[in-house]
Amino acid sequence: MPSETLSHIREDIAAIRQKDPAARSNWEVLTCYPGLHAVLWHRMAHGCWQLGFRWLGRFLSQFGRFLTGIEIHPGATIGRRVFIDHGMGVVIGETAIIGDDCTIYQGVTLGGTSLTRGAKRHPTLERGVIVGAGAQVLGGFTVGEGAKIGSNAVVVKPVPPGATAVGNPARVISPDRPREKPEGEAAKPEFSAYGITPNADDPVSLAIHGLIENAADHSQKIEAILAALDRLGAHLEVLQRCKVDASELRKLGEGIQDN
Repeated sequence: MPSETLSHIREDIAAIRQKDPAARSNWEVLTCYPGLHAVLWHRMAHGCWQLGFRWLGRFLSQFGRFLTGIEIHPGATIGRRVFIDHGMGVVIGETAIIGDDCTIYQGVTLGGTSLTRGAKRHPTLERGVIVGAGAQVLGGFTVGEGAKIGSNAVVVKPVPPGATAVGNPARVISPDRPREKPEGEAAKPEFSAYGITPNADDPVSLAIHGLIENAADHSQKIEAILAALDRLGAHLEVLQRCKVDASELRKLGEGIQDN
């Protein structure tokens, strides 16, 4: 086996052990991780594809799919240290490009929406992208470096570098706020398993929360006005019956923001 191939395998194993706390040894990763096996089969299939042995490339990719449950077209381009975690049900299309250090979870589809043969139909994932379980990334666009795709998101347009896309259809939420580290603590590379970004703010939930907070404030002001009118002898019973419970509105807003 060429030394370059062995070097790539060592890199792959080291990347998996860094990202998966369940990996206890290099031997366990080499023998028990279908994501690693799928990448190794793909490298053989992709080599055949590039040399013009298209049928053999497809046969090897289908055999790898049979063994691992992960379908990677031999025409797809996969970088170094790519980790397909669990992997069952992953589908990667012919013109997909996956950059170095990307992480892909089970049930992900990197699919195409065009029927034009030879066109760039499948997405490009730049370096360090994380795609959560069940996400569908569909089209020939680019997901920027370090971006995250939340689980079960359906992404049909480009995602900026460092951003997070969630929902169906996916919307981009604000980048993470950096967490403060204790003084003297060594800097460690951040990794968001399954594309989860606990410190990110969803602009839609923030907007809804702002509207609810505004409605609650208005309700309090109306109650103060009604109380003042009542003291002056104007008893407006109809308006009293229409009173809004500000505390319940705020609870609703907090629930939306938490979700």
